[in-house]
Amino acid sequence: MSPLLEKSQTLRKYLDLPQHGKVIAEYVWIDAAGNMRSKARTLNKKINSVSELPEWNFDGSSTGQAPGGNSDVYLKPVAFYPDPFRRGDNIIVLTECWNNDGTPNKFNHRYECNKLMNAHADEEVWFGLEQEYTLLDPVDNYIYGWPKGGFPAPQGPYYCGVGAAKVYARDVIEAHYRACLYAGITISGINAEVMPSQWEFQVGPCEGIKMGDELWMARFLLERVSEEFGVKVTFHPKPLSGDWNGAGCHTNVSTKSMRVPGGMKQINEAIEKLSKRHKEHIELYGKDNEQRLTGRHETASMETFSAGVANRGASIRIPRSVQAEGYGYFEDRRPASNIDPYLVTGIMVETICGAVPDADMYQEFKRESA
Repeated sequence: MSPLLEKSQTLRKYLDLPQHGKVIAEYVWIDAAGNMRSKARTLNKKINSVSELPEWNFDGSSTGQAPGGNSDVYLKPVAFYPDPFRRGDNIIVLTECWNNDGTPNKFNHRYECNKLMNAHADEEVWFGLEQEYTLLDPVDNYIYGWPKGGFPAPQGPYYCGVGAAKVYARDVIEAHYRACLYAGITISGINAEVMPSQWEFQVGPCEGIKMGDELWMARFLLERVSEEFGVKVTFHPKPLSGDWNGAGCHTNVSTKSMRVPGGMKQINEAIEKLSKRHKEHIELYGKDNEQRLTGRHETASMETFSAGVANRGASIRIPRSVQAEGYGYFEDRRPASNIDPYLVTGIMVETICGAVPDADMYQEFKRESA
């Protein structure tokens, strides 16, 4: 029996023990570096709505979110999901981070994003995010499954590949897929990507703020599943230099008016608006994205804005089926795999639907960076 299987069977006998009406709630938040943190607490009853969940706090000085002399940061629940690891009535709680003076923590991008989503709720903006990521060996941080000190055969047979030496760690990917479905995440598919040990899952379509919420939760589930299998996940947009594909988070977008016959007009108008804010979007589209957006490996150059039908080398791709039907959606191919989805969906709505007086995703990001 493998050590991993033996460990899993040992743990199972404890997970099957009764909880006598108690519920374990795992509180999840995003730290200053864009990583996920979590801790658990015991509740006395099954939770049926977010309003029943208590606020909590943590030491922000240990996560880069507060100074040591005033370190308490508060966790305000915004959504909860069935826990696929503990199961039963246990839940995972997604939270926003707030300061003790009643203001949102400067790394809390959800707050500003939600303002924009609420202001433009009548537009019914749908998003679908394609999250690419790469698996690493946790010991040496080398690409998982690759020959130590060497490389596999060149790219070609790996994208949507099947079979040994074409795909790696499919057990991790399958476990994550089921965990997302159990938790109620709107996961719409998975596939192996162009570089071996690089994978993708898609979340959506989701409307408004739900898109950012569900992508963060899907990432949390991926990290937890990978932890159990002893594999490391990286969302870096270019985990390996050279002639290998980078990792993105392609962002598919449509408004209500784009999804009806004649919607191509609104799609073209949105693309024109995006072309005028290219630099601002790029700044919010992920750290180290310049390593990926080179104009090679199915990317456009980050220096210029472009759009095209069925063109995976453009900033914005219009699917050929959308052009043929005259309505649908467009795909922004610029965002990196390590984006904060609240920043990306927020500035997208701000650009194509219009700014609102008390919300500005770009300026909020600049304040954080200062």
